[in-house]
Amino acid sequence: MQLVSVNISEAKTVEHRGAMVATGIFKQTINAPVHIGFNGVEGDTQANLEHHGGVHKAVYGFSQGHYDYWRTTLQKTDLQAGAFGENLTIANLDESSIFLGDQFQIGTCILEVSQPRVPCFKLGIALSNSQAPGLFTKSFKTGVYYRVIREGAIEAGQSVERIAQVQQSVSIETLFRAYFDRAFIGADETFAKALLTQALAPEWRQKIIERMN
Repeated sequence: MQLVSVNISEAKTVEHRGAMVATGIFKQTINAPVHIGFNGVEGDTQANLEHHGGVHKAVYGFSQGHYDYWRTTLQKTDLQAGAFGENLTIANLDESSIFLGDQFQIGTCILEVSQPRVPCFKLGIALSNSQAPGLFTKSFKTGVYYRVIREGAIEAGQSVERIAQVQQSVSIETLFRAYFDRAFIGADETFAKALLTQALAPEWRQKIIERMN
């Protein structure tokens, strides 16, 4: 895998259905080295820390390979890196082969996979399409949230190297499908494996426990 771009934003307020909404989803690419800290990417701002950001959602990565699908699906040929609110646009990121607890090194920074992304209505604002969050969920191509294991500097063009894996873990796509796809077979087994993975984010741990009870 390779880091195609690094994207950040300041929080801004936009009008949505007659109300003013604060959001940090409108990412812009930066063409310089950037520091990754335990709470996220330097210069990046989250408007709602209850649902975005924090140590278990410090960095969000999304696949460059998904863009052609979305340009066709949304009929938006001008989609550019950062359009999905991702901090890192990564070539060849595949949620089906990335597992909870996997650790990746980019430059001097080490990231650990913590959870899939669950889209909110702000994705619809960013993409000018209210159907986008639902379509995103049904695609099962969610991108990956990381926590930061070692702070460091990164920049576009660097390799994204997997340096550690957790045995008997669950892939990001499998976990997301188990939770959202009613046709998925083996959800309870998937949830049980996920709960045994220390790297699973507390938010998802609670979601799974509530689903299983």
